[in-house]
Amino acid sequence: MRTKAWARTWSVMRLAMAALIVAAIVTQLVKSVSTTIELGRDVATVVANFFSFFTILSNAAAAVVLASAAVWYFTRGRRAAVETPLLARALASVTTYMIITGLVYNLLLRLIELPLGSRPVPWSNEVLHLIAPLFLLADLFVGPLRRALPWRAIWSVIAFPIIWVIYTLVRGPLVVNPGTGDPFWYPYPFLNPNGPGGWPSVILYVLGIAAAVLVVAALVIGWGRRVGRERELDHDTGDHVEEEWEDAREALN
Repeated sequence: MRTKAWARTWSVMRLAMAALIVAAIVTQLVKSVSTTIELGRDVATVVANFFSFFTILSNAAAAVVLASAAVWYFTRGRRAAVETPLLARALASVTTYMIITGLVYNLLLRLIELPLGSRPVPWSNEVLHLIAPLFLLADLFVGPLRRALPWRAIWSVIAFPIIWVIYTLVRGPLVVNPGTGDPFWYPYPFLNPNGPGGWPSVILYVLGIAAAVLVVAALVIGWGRRVGRERELDHDTGDHVEEEWEDAREALN
């Protein structure tokens, strides 16, 4: 899986997955908007709510990063030993977010009807909550040219989830639910302080998911450090062998 043929193949698969994610997001958005118009609800609010879901934001970010990684490889990465630091951080971030998306949805939310749209598109729902997270998990293990990041990179990875939680809790009581008319709207039931358990329940869920994000981010960066160091060592060894061959050729000449 360290060959150039594999790097090309996986880069094409990254492009394909990015396209599939975009198609899933667009399909669900079109369905949500069309349903909103049919029911006479506020389209602007529904669109804003749609892009307030962590699932949508993490998938959109994953699509951008996967496509960027593929483009980088085909334009500049074929001669590189490892990814650029920026690309490595971006991949570590979206991998963490997508793994969390898959875990939270499939463990806590799969059996709960979410307000992503009154009629979610089944295939789109599976792509965004299962297929794409599994692909990013696989990308962690088999993606080419992995770079070893410093441990302090974990703070840049967890920054977005922290900002998103703050945004969600601040925005929630300022938005009227377009479906029920309630004077609040939260993307996930466990973040709704007006539900069973109130704020204590919300705080417990936030702390629990925050701990999960930290653990997943640490595992993602830790694996990247292991694979990245092996790749850099192999690259250095290869350079050393090439230098020895050059010295031998010069001696013969």
